[in-house]
Amino acid sequence: MSTSYENSVYLAKLAEQAERYEEMVENMKAVASSNQELSVEERNLLSVAYKNVIGARRASWRIVTSIEQKEESKGNDSQAGLIKTYRNQIEVELSNICKDILEVLDKHLIPSAQTGESKVFYHKMGDYHRYLAEFASGDTRKSSSEKSLEAYQAATDVAATELAPTHPIRLGLALNFSVFYYEILNSPDKACHLAKAAFDDAIAELDTLSEESYKDSTLIMQLLRDNLTLWTSSEAEPQPEGSAPAAGDSKEPETSAAPAEEQKAAE
Repeated sequence: MSTSYENSVYLAKLAEQAERYEEMVENMKAVASSNQELSVEERNLLSVAYKNVIGARRASWRIVTSIEQKEESKGNDSQAGLIKTYRNQIEVELSNICKDILEVLDKHLIPSAQTGESKVFYHKMGDYHRYLAEFASGDTRKSSSEKSLEAYQAATDVAATELAPTHPIRLGLALNFSVFYYEILNSPDKACHLAKAAFDDAIAELDTLSEESYKDSTLIMQLLRDNLTLWTSSEAEPQPEGSAPAAGDSKEPETSAAPAEEQKAAE
């Protein structure tokens, strides 16, 4: 292993401690471009780096979009126009980040993946196609949704044979795949079915859960249960015709199979 490789990993860890996530991304991109199988630690560093740079902008987009809608409802067209320009700027940043990691995945990480665990982990990062679909419209939204579905399905196919139902990466995949069905495809029945099946399968094998992954797995199981509760209660309430679920209401982990302190529920 080259000195530059080891230095990039070390600098990524340093950037994480300093909360300089853009630099953490650049260092982990250098590691990923080595075209070799990343260790679990390196994989999680990559995930944490991109999750933080995208997460901040997703949160900004939701806030700005909400303010824009309020100004439009008040008839404040001038302010709404300014906000739209600002929102578009955030969307360009979101798009660039998503395309960046998706290119790294397609060119380097997925072709280099050897183990079932790493294959599931990288295909699950189809999350970034979902993030594109969150703010896109028309053909772009359709294309991003289709690519996200393909990635999640590829991850699911491998997970079904390679990972135990209690494995935190398999559970995290089911969690995010169900959020995709609910929020992007507006398919609450499929979302609930997928989440419930993953939860029930994990419960059935809970006694086989290893001590090292117990905390991560049970946290994600709790998030699955929380979403099921939220979604079933939402279905019971009358909804305006054609209304879509509010983005960000569902919960997903900040990272999958990362150290426990990195596991956070998204908004």
